[in-house]
This record gives sequence, C-alpha cells and structure tokens, in this order.
Amino acid sequence: MQNRYIGIIQNPRKMLAFFSFVVFLPFLFFTACATQNLESKVDEYINAHLKLQKFSGSILIAQKGKILLSKGYGMANYELDVPNTPQMKFLLGSITKQFTSMAVMQLQEKGLLSVDDSLKKYIPDYPDGDKITVHHLLTHTSGIPNFTSFPEYTKTMMLASPVEETVERFKNKELEFTPGEKFSYSNSGYILLGYIIEKVSQKPYEVYLKENILQPLNLEDTGYGHYEPILEKRAAGYSWGKDHLVNASYLDMSIPHGAGALYSTVEDLYLWDRALYTEKLVSKNSLDKIFTPFKDNYGYGWGISELFGHKRISHGGGINGFTTDISRYPDDDVCIIVLSNFDHSSTGKISQDLAAIVFGEKYEFPKERKEVKVDPKIYEAYVGQYELKPNFIITITKENDRLFAQATGQPKAEIYPESEIKFFLKAVDAQLTFIKDDKGEVTQLILHQGGKDQPAKKVK
Repeated sequence: MQNRYIGIIQNPRKMLAFFSFVVFLPFLFFTACATQNLESKVDEYINAHLKLQKFSGSILIAQKGKILLSKGYGMANYELDVPNTPQMKFLLGSITKQFTSMAVMQLQEKGLLSVDDSLKKYIPDYPDGDKITVHHLLTHTSGIPNFTSFPEYTKTMMLASPVEETVERFKNKELEFTPGEKFSYSNSGYILLGYIIEKVSQKPYEVYLKENILQPLNLEDTGYGHYEPILEKRAAGYSWGKDHLVNASYLDMSIPHGAGALYSTVEDLYLWDRALYTEKLVSKNSLDKIFTPFKDNYGYGWGISELFGHKRISHGGGINGFTTDISRYPDDDVCIIVLSNFDHSSTGKISQDLAAIVFGEKYEFPKERKEVKVDPKIYEAYVGQYELKPNFIITITKENDRLFAQATGQPKAEIYPESEIKFFLKAVDAQLTFIKDDKGEVTQLILHQGGKDQPAKKVK
C-alpha cells in the first residue's frame, strides 16, 4: 500500500492534486446528500397537498446559482392525463407586474418617460390625472379603484376588451383616497402602465416586452397568454367546484394586459431571477428603485419583506385557473418559484413552507378540514358585510340553513363550520373566523389565507 503513494509524495503537484481530490469527493457526496434530502422533504410536503387536491403544478428551488430542485407535480391536463413538468407553461397572473415595472424603468432610462410624470401627460382627460403619477401607479398608491373587484367584473371578463376600453371601465370612478396617501392593491394601475408603455414606445405591450426583455434574456417560454395560438406544453387551468375539479371559467386575455397577462415556466422565471442580479436590462440605480419598499412594503411590482429573518423580495399571482408565486432571498441567493394550474392552491403559503425547508425552519403539512354540525340558527349573527379594505367587501349570506361568502367581484362560495366561529372554504384554501365583542355581537371576521390573517370590520 505504501508504494502506491511514493510518486505522489515525491511530486508536490501530484500530492496537491491527490489531496484536493480526496477532500473534494466527500464535499460532492455531502452536497448530493443535502440536495436529495431537500428533494425528499419537498416531495413529502407537496404529496400531502396532492392527496388533498390542493396543488398541481411545477416548482423550482435554487441556491447560489445552482438548481436544487426543478420538478412537476400533478397534471397539466387532467382530461388527457398529461403530467406537469418544469417545462410546462402557466399563466402568471400578477407576476406580470414585475415585467411591466421593468419596462417602465427601461423607458425612463431611455428618457422617454419619468416615474414622476403625471397620468394627465399620457391621458389628458383622465379625472384627477394631474394628481396621479407613474410612481403612484407602480406602488398601488394612486387611489384608483381596482376594476377586477367591481361587481360586474365576472359578468364581463369573457368579453374582449382592448386596453383603451378596459381603462374606460374605471376611468370615471371616484378615487378611494388622495394619491400617495395609502396603499391599496389595484390592477387598474398596472392596466394604465401597460397603456403608457404602448403610447411611449409606440409598440403593443407584448411586442415591447418581447423585444426588450424576453429576447435579451432568452426567455423563449414566456409570452402574452393569448388563448388562440397553439402553444406547446400549455397547462390547462382548473378551479374547485362543490366537491371536485372543474375547468376554470374563461377569461379573455385582452383584459389583464400589463396587470396579469403573461405566461411562463419555472425555468424561464429562474433565468429572470438571475438577470435581476445583473445590469442586463437596467442599471443598478433603477434596480435599487424597483426593490425599494414604499407604503405597505411594496416597491415597483414587488413586495419587500422578511421571512425567518431573511430578506424576501416576492410577488404572487392569481388568475382564472392558476395561482403563482416567485420569492427571491437576495442575501442568501435563494430563489423559490411555485406555479400551479389550480386557482384554489395557496402558492404563497406553499412558497413560505418551501423556504422553511431550505432554511431549516418549522413548517406544517396541509390537513384535511372536517365539517362539524352546528345549529344553523347561529348563522344569523354572521350575516352581513365585512370591509377587508376600501371597496373590497366580504358579504356573508344564509340560504336554506347554509352559509355563503362572496368577496367583491368574485363568485359566491359556501363556507363550512369547523366550530361555531370558525369556517372554511373548499373552493380555495381559506378560512374565516368570526369575532364577537363583550356583548356577544359579531364585530368582525378574520380571513386566513396564504399564511396571512386579515381582519375585516363588520360594516352592515
């Protein structure tokens, strides 16, 4: 055995190479084991969601430039029995907003617009347009009401609506507050941004994005989600019916525009993540502006927060048949992307739990919620309207000893009792808790969804 190493000992270069090889092998083994351990934990966690029909989609987890997991779960098409893969294309919903904000910053660097410009500069007859800036639109502080929350939205969403016509749906609505005063999430603002991009660039929104963002980054599997073209590896979108999956309601894709019209894959979105560490699209100064939190910790198309003590830059999306989330942890160089073709999936909560797996924090497996019997007479106290935020109401009604909840601009859904004060929905992963005062009167409800607890005051 000793003779095997004589040549190595006599030759320092060989000795160094041998030593490096011996040390490097255990490192590779450790890394491989760590990756396998992460994948097994993710599989166990996601399979629990699959069992309850709470998730179907694709997931990507990466750290320090290395993809740790890129995998499909469930079916891209349940009618044709086509499984999901990392190459499947999903509608992104509001993840689109970060691409819109990037386009705005590019146009600002080209000197074609400024975030300080007033809306009146681009739409001269827009009411109060002199008070609203591009910055207000980017940060959801314009006060313009969210048109997708209007009661008539679900009745008109299947009708084609060029961006100019969509703007007319909310153009003459009264502002909810003085621009810059508050944060109120509004798809209307990003519809206007898409319209401004078209006016300034003199190109359709989707063409501008393709030429200035998608092609430079080689995002070949990302684009505007028109229904008409034959799109290879397009996932079908699903909703939850009373007790089973159904095909999602049709939405004409002319409507979401700059607020939510794009599709992509987990692998393309990871390329997008990598580009955001560089100046390929805009300067560092513009990137810093994008990721600077304004009111409610919202920047330009991104939310900036902290999770498990780690800085998090993220955004979720929801659109007919799809829910999505992209979360970036820049100080750790971690990226977690969750795309689902179930619009009842809680992708935000799933993303948080996947982050817990990555960072070694605690997380809980999804559980099946069981309905209990309660006296329907108690439902009367819960009937009423609860304001979650300005112009966004959750209406509770009682019909034939059953309780229903309907959020502004959304269909009515039955809620089922877990106790006398706690109820859950089957249509989405959400729960409601009714709160009583000292006199026993119901004063508010708390919406539990996506890992957040959101109080809503009873107003009627």
